[in-house]
Formats: sequence, structure tokens, C-alpha cells
Amino acid sequence: MSSVRVLVIIPTYNERAALPGTLVRTRAAVPHADVLVVDDASPDGTGEWAQEQAARDGAVHVLHRTGKEGLGRAYIAGFGWALERGYDLVVEMDADASHQPEQLPDLLDAVDEDVALVIGSRWVPGGGIVDWPAYRQAISRAGTTYARLALGLPVHDATAGFRVYPAATLRALPLAEITSQGYCFQVDMTNRVHLAGGRIVEVPITFVERSEGVSKMSRDIVLEAFVNVTRWGAERLWRRVRRQRRSGARL
Repeated sequence: MSSVRVLVIIPTYNERAALPGTLVRTRAAVPHADVLVVDDASPDGTGEWAQEQAARDGAVHVLHRTGKEGLGRAYIAGFGWALERGYDLVVEMDADASHQPEQLPDLLDAVDEDVALVIGSRWVPGGGIVDWPAYRQAISRAGTTYARLALGLPVHDATAGFRVYPAATLRALPLAEITSQGYCFQVDMTNRVHLAGGRIVEVPITFVERSEGVSKMSRDIVLEAFVNVTRWGAERLWRRVRRQRRSGARL
């Protein structure tokens, strides 16, 4: 794996308290990987601190954006940055260490030539959550179950944000067309990989509730995911009906 160019993308907005520890742990866990901090002009100085680290460590890079545009746009920008520079594997990981960097090697080891996406899953055997309140677990389980049923996804954790994409997968997707945000972005990407026929592998992880900073979860994020997944599910059903009608007409 050391010969493969790996980029870990960490989107940030007001993560000055959490990012230092996460960055140290990430560099220790995967020393051969580069890290790209995508900062949305954090008022708390996260971007400036990350830039200082980049000046000291050639494996750390910072992509400064002009304002808060959301998780989805941050990752899309990071994907473009990675593809332009020829990285082979692109990782999504939170800044708050809820995704434990020490488990990233397990995700990277799961990549092989026929895998289009590796998901660090909380809801497969061996996976789990530490210190999450019951309502957050209920939202996560309900959201991924609804997406799985509505979209026919072959995964147990469609909303998970700890992931590895081979560059070939990202190149094949219409990234410029993706406007989803929050957890909906993860469902959207999973669905697109699935519809393209890509093989998705889930690796168990232990998700740990953040100890620094503030969660970005909001009612709007949940609502966006529900509305979009419902729409995509309806479109999927309509496509199936049309196929059945065409098949019946040929008979």
C-alpha cells in the first residue's frame, strides 16, 4: 500500500480545538498518506492553524474556501484537488476524531482492483458507536434503513462518512452535478456508485462521539436527506415501472 498515493480529506468549519489531535493521529496511523484540510473560512482560525502545519509538514495541505458551503461541496472540492494531482485513493474523514485514524489502515487494506467504494460501517458485525445519545443512534439507523429500502442499496451504513474511494470511481462520477449536503451527500454518493455497478465493501469501525467542538447535525440536514432519498426512491420505482411496461409491450 505504501506505493499507492493516498490522500485523506478532512473538511473543517470551526474545528480548531479538534483538528490538532486528529491530524497527529492521522499522520501516525498512515504516515505514507497526505492530508488535505478543506476549510470553509472558519472564524475560529482553523484554516490558519492548518496552514501553519502545512508549512512544517510537506504531507499536509490546505484548501481554503471563501465561506461555509457545506460538507458536500467541501468534499467535491477536495476530490477535484486530489484528481488533479494524481492520487490513487481518496479518503473521507471527519476532523473531530469520531472516525478513529487508527482504523484507517483497515479500510485501505479492503481496497482491491474490483472495489469501487469502501465504507467504514457502524452497523455491521464488529462495528459500533461509543458515547452517542439514543436519539442520534435512532436517527442514524432509521436514515440508513430508509435509504437502503428506498434505493435498494446493498449496504448497512449508507450515511457513514468514513470512506475510501479509488480515483477511478471519482473520475467516473458527475461530481459537478452533485449538490447534496450533510449526510445526504453520503447517501447520494453511495447510490451513484451502486447505480454505476460498482462493488461496495463495508469494514466495521467503532465510531466515537466527539469530545471537542460542536456537532454540525441539524434538523435541516435530516430533512434534506429525507426529502432527497424519497425523491430518488420514487424515481427508482418509476424507472422499474417503465421497464416493466416496455417488457410487457414487447411480449
